[in-house]
Amino acid sequence: MIDSAKQNKPTVNVGAQRVAAVYAKAFLGAAEKSGQTEALIEELAAVRAVLNQYPKLEAVFASALVPHEEKAQLLDRLFAKGLSPLSLDGLKVLARRGRLDLVRAVEDEVRKLYDQRRGRVRVELRTATPLEDGLSRSLADSLRKIVGGEPEVEPSVDPALIGGVVLRVGDTVYDASVAWQLQKVRQSMITRSVHEIQSRRDRFRHPGGN
Repeated sequence: MIDSAKQNKPTVNVGAQRVAAVYAKAFLGAAEKSGQTEALIEELAAVRAVLNQYPKLEAVFASALVPHEEKAQLLDRLFAKGLSPLSLDGLKVLARRGRLDLVRAVEDEVRKLYDQRRGRVRVELRTATPLEDGLSRSLADSLRKIVGGEPEVEPSVDPALIGGVVLRVGDTVYDASVAWQLQKVRQSMITRSVHEIQSRRDRFRHPGGN
């Protein structure tokens, strides 16, 4: 049986996320008008990949000590040949408003909004071993019933699971892995042992009590 539980996730800056959502909505609206939505979303992903590779560049973009004019010039040097004018202009808007530190958050919100508009639900799938094609199709059919939309599965392999599968849909985790079951049994045993020790202490302190 699959249980669901909330897992701890990194603390989210809610204020920054809301601001990013505003820029994401504007970007997606312009992208859809251009008729090149998916290509432009991938351009944002490419910028994010550059930031992943060069963290010092991201630090410059996020720094309040660097004037937005210099950041715009840096954007031109780095991305003028690789990005469409729409994507480059979007980055310059962020720079001009001191929000170039939100590139990652904006890209996240753009994808989330784009998926919502198309009834897609992003699903993180972890398994102990790679799934065979037949099992993948069967799982996709089951996921449609769970998520209420078209699942966009992001698979990964985690040998530490031992067996089974772990799904994350938003903040909810559906865990049917053997490792999770073992951990649950272990925690139950620990809780029971603590309870028994406490009961013995109580009997020792209050001998003859009911």
